[in-house]
Amino acid sequence: MNKTELVNAIAEKANLTKVQAKAALDATIASISEALAEGDKVALIGFGTFGVTEKGARTGINPRTKETIKIAARKVVKFKAGAELNDKVK
Repeated sequence: MNKTELVNAIAEKANLTKVQAKAALDATIASISEALAEGDKVALIGFGTFGVTEKGARTGINPRTKETIKIAARKVVKFKAGAELNDKVK
């Protein structure tokens, strides 16, 4: 499912216009993104939890040249599915 299909599904299930559904989806994504950028955790009960973790610096290997390279430390977004979502997927 892509974003357009998701907007259509939201509009149908929430009895909204597609414009309203797109605005709601965009606002939701922006709010989650801003919270994660500030280092907060976003927990949606029944769906899952978004969080930010830090990956430490490490040494890797360039597969083409076989040279060792240094991979810098970085922050990554993690998602852990909630129990209800896991049950629906099974």
